[in-house]
Amino acid sequence: MSKRVFNFIRKNRLLLLITIFAVLLRVIAINKLPPSLNWDEISHGYNAYSILKTGKDEWGKTLPIIFRAYGDQKLPLYIYLTALSEVFLGLNELAVRLPSIVGGVLTVIFTFLLTRKLFNQKVALLSALLVSIEPWSLFLSRAAFEANLSLTLIVAGVYFFVSSFEKPKRLVLSTFLFGLSVWTYNSARVFVPLLIISLGLIYKEKLMHIWKKNKFYTATSLFMILFFLLPMFWQLANSIGQARYSEVAIIDQGAIAQINEARGDSNFSPLMARALHNKVTYFTVNFAKRWFSYFSPQYLFTKGGTHFQFSLPDHGLIYLVNFPFIIIGLIYLLKRKDKTSLLLLGWLFLAPIPASLTRDTNHVLRSITFLPIPMILTALGYEQIINSLKKKSKNYFAILYFLILSLFFANYAKRYTTDYPKNYSWSWQYGYKEVAGYVEKDYAKYDKIIVSKKYGEPHEFFLFYLSWDPEQYMKDPNLKRFFQSNWYWVDRFDKFYFVNDWDLPKDDKDEFILESGEEFNCNGQNCLLVTGPDNFPKSWKKLETINFKDGKAAFGIFTNK
Repeated sequence: MSKRVFNFIRKNRLLLLITIFAVLLRVIAINKLPPSLNWDEISHGYNAYSILKTGKDEWGKTLPIIFRAYGDQKLPLYIYLTALSEVFLGLNELAVRLPSIVGGVLTVIFTFLLTRKLFNQKVALLSALLVSIEPWSLFLSRAAFEANLSLTLIVAGVYFFVSSFEKPKRLVLSTFLFGLSVWTYNSARVFVPLLIISLGLIYKEKLMHIWKKNKFYTATSLFMILFFLLPMFWQLANSIGQARYSEVAIIDQGAIAQINEARGDSNFSPLMARALHNKVTYFTVNFAKRWFSYFSPQYLFTKGGTHFQFSLPDHGLIYLVNFPFIIIGLIYLLKRKDKTSLLLLGWLFLAPIPASLTRDTNHVLRSITFLPIPMILTALGYEQIINSLKKKSKNYFAILYFLILSLFFANYAKRYTTDYPKNYSWSWQYGYKEVAGYVEKDYAKYDKIIVSKKYGEPHEFFLFYLSWDPEQYMKDPNLKRFFQSNWYWVDRFDKFYFVNDWDLPKDDKDEFILESGEEFNCNGQNCLLVTGPDNFPKSWKKLETINFKDGKAAFGIFTNK
């Protein structure tokens, strides 16, 4: 075995260097970049901790296959893998982000393996390098994004599918990985079934050959697909599976109002107005607009997405230097007209569909199913140009390309490590770790600790950063939580009370009001208040100000004594 490993490393030294580089890019300063754990990451981390300690999530449900989170229903695989990383690392940033880091590195490796299988070693190496450094893949590999892990499973699944034509038993592993992906992130629940159908149509002759020679593997693979996908479809048919999509669907109450308004303003007959303005036409038009928008050069190469937690603002997802190579690579595939071309072009066609089904436009996370196709196209385009040049010109061209690519990467790295954390720490709910540290230090001094919901749901941050015992939390007599307006609310636990920002009193005589309507005060008690810097009862004394990384005040900590 050691000899085989040595021979593999010797033959793939460049891949090893690329992999080491990918690891370093994804782990260096992971507790500071992104600047803090956001509330989704905190939720992953604490629910994983609860599973690890009690076998139940924070709501007391034993080994759930879908997690309530705050009301958006999280799929389970990332959380269970986080529980595994917490066994070795404890409850911290690295443990929460480790599954995504590992996923990002494995995507680099499986991109290499897949591209080498489809083309050649040189194209595979460049594809892997680009996956390791392109903003789209790098950014999403450094935070706890289920989408990034799902992408790894999809790319690995395609690799094992293609290689199953030579080693049929890999078909079982392929379908297993596809199955896991649909229990990792919601985009995969749309993309993967469509991809499986496409693979079946493109490679039906090869699959029939495997069926004739190895019925056991094909039957096991079919069972694997049914095992993972049937529960998924059953879940999607129920309210719990529809909860997240209902919040982001193209057709919502606002869309229905627009349809009715357009129908009422129409100059056509009522019958024609209904035919022109209805849910079907509205959905079709808006879906098409969104689908095409994901191929926009502005989205891909210059501006990127509109969500600050998924990409650098006003920076492309792919380095602009690679734009011409992608076009050349695309033309090359169109000319080939073989099964490999159908696979990659079909993948490219299907990639925007999950994101296009939602009302958000240019959503970087939901469109992660594009990867690693842009990188493979770049490598193909680069190879076409190199092959057309004379030997001496090839060297000059390669030096020039990698020099320019390095400059793009260096500029991105500078912005990501300096400008981004300074200007956008607020989008990561920065400051809760510092607040929790302050509260922990003087915890025993206070009868009540009141926290504003100015930056979302704060209870999870205290559970996480104070490493709160999950069993104690679930049995806490002061715990009050409930479901209301498609959201799971936590009003209080232990001595913590969580109050909407607009319900904080301005006067000492006024009551604090919880989301449930319950009122309380601090009469005769020593209370601590964590809130925005300027929203507090007028006679309370400021103890501390915690700033965002740009120096602006994030939290004020006050006491009534």
